[in-house]
Amino acid sequence: MPIIVHIDVMLAKRKMSVTELSEKVGITISNLSILKNGKAKAIRFSTLEAICEALDCQPGDILEYRSDEEVQV
Repeated sequence: MPIIVHIDVMLAKRKMSVTELSEKVGITISNLSILKNGKAKAIRFSTLEAICEALDCQPGDILEYRSDEEVQV
């Protein structure tokens, strides 16, 4: 998938656990894990906004686009 999710990087930078983030954002740990592991097919803007607010970051800090060729290298 050409969209790379860096939630784990931001969690480490903010010294925050997945459990803490899920409580602040209001989504289940399993749904956050699906997103974190790049298995999600979509994300609501309201969820993205809540994650960015909780992590004090911009959407570009947690989402990155890479072409299929770059991902396979």
